[in-house]
Amino acid sequence: MEQHAPAANGEQATLWNGPAGRAWVEMQTLLDQMFEPIERLMADASAAARAREVLDVGCGTGGTTLALARRLGADSRCVGIDISGTMIDLARRRAAQEGSTATFIAADAQAHPFGPHGFDMIVSRFGSMFFDDAVQAFSNLRRAANGGARLWLMAWRDAAQTPFMTLAERTAAPLLPALPVRRLDGPGQFAFADPKRVAELLRGGGWAGVEIQPMDIACAFPESELERYLTWLGPVGVALQQSDEATRTKVIDALRTAFQPFVHDGEVRFTAACWQIEARAPAT
Repeated sequence: MEQHAPAANGEQATLWNGPAGRAWVEMQTLLDQMFEPIERLMADASAAARAREVLDVGCGTGGTTLALARRLGADSRCVGIDISGTMIDLARRRAAQEGSTATFIAADAQAHPFGPHGFDMIVSRFGSMFFDDAVQAFSNLRRAANGGARLWLMAWRDAAQTPFMTLAERTAAPLLPALPVRRLDGPGQFAFADPKRVAELLRGGGWAGVEIQPMDIACAFPESELERYLTWLGPVGVALQQSDEATRTKVIDALRTAFQPFVHDGEVRFTAACWQIEARAPAT
């Protein structure tokens, strides 16, 4: 087994090399399907920018990195980096299976020494909100970029604007007393809810020309996958993996009822309330 690079974000490294990483590996096909519209936006943006050297930050199991490599062609260099060795192992297997030129690094993008061969575009699909020191992370990514390189990130807006993403926790909390409470002020899914703060973090990391605009993106996956989604992903999924059968049954029944308004014609549909975040590395 390959040795993975140590991470600076200890708490996040433990989470994503543990239950969260295993869940994303288990649910890789569904998650790629659910977020395919965002993957397409990212590929379109990279192609429009004529990017040839692309870094995908927080690449997870590699779906977006592989899509970028397909879109940009064999003479491009598409590299995915993620703190989760568990997910990177799967990303590498997927690349080998499809004969992709995409490559993957198991490391923390906040501190990884990327080397002198810089990138002309850095992207991230929901992977940039988990740094414990975002200024340090964006500074390190700035050093990994060529002069004039583009930064193109997708991040979640306020949790209240995408209620689908917190409904499981709100529904299950009375039945799972030990369920951890979300921290909205630290690394996590909604850490970039405040666009003014995000702009300050980017400028603090040396990026210029920051532009942040809201985007509402329609996402969907098959209704037949709803129970697997609820019992694998997020804090509720982690808790259910450790719960007795009676508790699991009560929670799953409550979740099915709560999520019924999102089910239409055999699909689970929701709107992802996102920020599209863009910036440029100053010319050298």
